[in-house]
Amino acid sequence: MKILIAEDDITSRMILKAMLTKWDYEVVETCNGDEAWEALQKEDAPRLAILDWVMPGMSGEKICQKLRETRALIPTYIILLTSKREKEDVVEGLEAGANDYIRKPFDRPELRARVRVGERVLELEAALAERIHALQDALSHVKTLQGLLPICMHCHKIRNDQQNWEQLEIYISEHTDAEFSHGLCPECMKKHYDISLRESSQGGT
Repeated sequence: MKILIAEDDITSRMILKAMLTKWDYEVVETCNGDEAWEALQKEDAPRLAILDWVMPGMSGEKICQKLRETRALIPTYIILLTSKREKEDVVEGLEAGANDYIRKPFDRPELRARVRVGERVLELEAALAERIHALQDALSHVKTLQGLLPICMHCHKIRNDQQNWEQLEIYISEHTDAEFSHGLCPECMKKHYDISLRESSQGGT
């Protein structure tokens, strides 16, 4: 997983990079807000970002606001680094769009735990997006079935997209999750089996 670090203090940036690299993350490092924003606009941008609240160029808080305003299709999980201690400041950062925050000087176990939380959230979001895509595909197939389908008036076969005629149950099975079991409706039961029973009865007399 790729993680963006935006920190103007070189010592803090090096410590962060060393920790994340040791935990097998791919690190993209920047030293100011403008570079961080540019990195987040790339096609292969990191999905998780650790941003210093106060740094040259755009602040971490401002980057959060801009990211949320764009309503990107691929969300970014943002952790703000801050030396601020007041609860009001933390609330302000979260309301700006940050997902989490870490106070400086950051604690190694806490940092790792919060990064893992972010990773799990992103995995859940990806799974949800995949599920939504699958449901949209299923809906598209249903709409196709609801459209005008060429069907034989005698044998009830359906002409598929390849212009081949196939059994109705085969066509439906291929385009939906429906499964078929054999049964008899009351009308067919009466029509076919009543006749057989009458013939059997007459033959035995």
